[in-house]
Amino acid sequence: MARQDRLRRISQAHDRRRPGRPMRLWRKLAILALYPRTDRGFWYGFAIDLLWPVLMAVARWDFRGGRQVPASGGALLAVNHLSHVDPIVLVSYCVAQGRVPRFLAMKELWGQTVVGAPLRGGRHIPVDRSASGIEAFRAAVEAVRQGEVVVVYPEGGFAEHSDGWPRPARTGVARMALETGAPVIPVAQWGSNHLLPPTARVGTLYPRATLSVLAGPPVTLDDLREGRIGRTALQEATDRIMGRITEQLVVLRREEPPQPEVHERADHATELQPPAVS
Repeated sequence: MARQDRLRRISQAHDRRRPGRPMRLWRKLAILALYPRTDRGFWYGFAIDLLWPVLMAVARWDFRGGRQVPASGGALLAVNHLSHVDPIVLVSYCVAQGRVPRFLAMKELWGQTVVGAPLRGGRHIPVDRSASGIEAFRAAVEAVRQGEVVVVYPEGGFAEHSDGWPRPARTGVARMALETGAPVIPVAQWGSNHLLPPTARVGTLYPRATLSVLAGPPVTLDDLREGRIGRTALQEATDRIMGRITEQLVVLRREEPPQPEVHERADHATELQPPAVS
C-alpha cells in the first residue's frame, strides 16, 4: 500500500502544473518504476510493460484528476471514445493511479493471436455483439463487485468522421452503475485521435500528439436507485454520465460543444457495445 500511495502522489502531483503542460519525463519514469506488477496476468502485464515506453516515446502526456480514481474497491470509468489507441492510453492512466483496469471488448478478439492473449489472461470481459450482451453485463457487474476497475465506452465505438464530441450513448454503463452502486467516474480524453486518427492505419509521430486525460468527481446517481430501475431512470443516468464526460472534455479542448439539439438522444437499448479494438 505504501508503494501505491507513493505512486499516486507522484502521478497526481502533475495536476499542479499549468493545464496543457505535458508530464515531465522523470515523473513518467518514476511511475514506470512503481506501477503495479501483480494481478495482471502474464500477457496483459507483458503488453503493459511493452507499450508503456512506446507510448511515452511517441506522445506527450497530460494526465489529470487521478485522485478521482479510487485507490481500492470497484468502480466504473465511463470514457469518451476517439481512436483505436484509446485503451492503451486508459491503461497507462489507470496504472499511474495504481489500478489495473479491465475492459469490455468484442468476443471475436479473444481468438486473435496477438490481441487475444492479453485479453484472455487479463480478466477482460468479452461482449457478443450478436446477442443482447446480458452475459457481458453480468460479468462486468461481478467484476465491479469483486473490486475491479472496469472501463466502459458508453458510445460503443467512434465515428471515422466526427467533431470529437461525445455521441449518443447506450445505457449499459448506467444499468451497471445502478445495479452495483459503484462510483461512476467520468473520464474525458483528447489527443488519441491526433496520435492515431480514426481513418489512419499508422500513427502520427510528428508533431508529437499530447494525450490529455481528465477524470472528474463521481456522477451522482443515488436518487435514481431509490425506485424501479426502468427506462426513464436508465436514460436519466446515461444523460448525467455523458453530460459529465462532456464537461471534462470542455476543459481539455478549451471550447464549447455544439448545441444539444445537434446530437440526437440515443435509443433505450441497454446492450453493451465495446470499442472496435481493446
